[in-house]
Amino acid sequence: MLDNMPRGTICIEDIEIGMTRHLRKIVTDMDIEMFAQVSTDHNPVHLDDDYARETIFEGRIAHGMLTAGLISAVIGEQLPGHGTIYLGQSLKFLGPVRPGDMVLAEVTVTEMDIAKRRVKMDCRCSVHGKPVLVGEATVLAPSAKLD
Repeated sequence: MLDNMPRGTICIEDIEIGMTRHLRKIVTDMDIEMFAQVSTDHNPVHLDDDYARETIFEGRIAHGMLTAGLISAVIGEQLPGHGTIYLGQSLKFLGPVRPGDMVLAEVTVTEMDIAKRRVKMDCRCSVHGKPVLVGEATVLAPSAKLD
């Protein structure tokens, strides 16, 4: 299940401090398996129930970067959206995401340099209202003006 805001582009000229966008997604076993295939990260904490039960997580968890990818989806599809170029991302993982969890991924504009088309955003993911990831992204936003 995926619940998100409208997709498209918000150009630098229309972005404002405090602007927020989000998406919600249930992380499935298939998501975890496909991410393992694409990333080649087959750590058994993500894929093997018996192994994962013996870890500090006491069960399987999604890859942290799969969760971080939801932030990328909000940035690339909604704010600023299509045509956005990532310049940097910091991440801090605060808790696990498990198969079946509904993740809320949100970004909020905190700083802008309109002349350079740079936008800084706070990024966060939560499960059941509890933060599981926080960070900051810096992106190059598209412009309505042709260069």
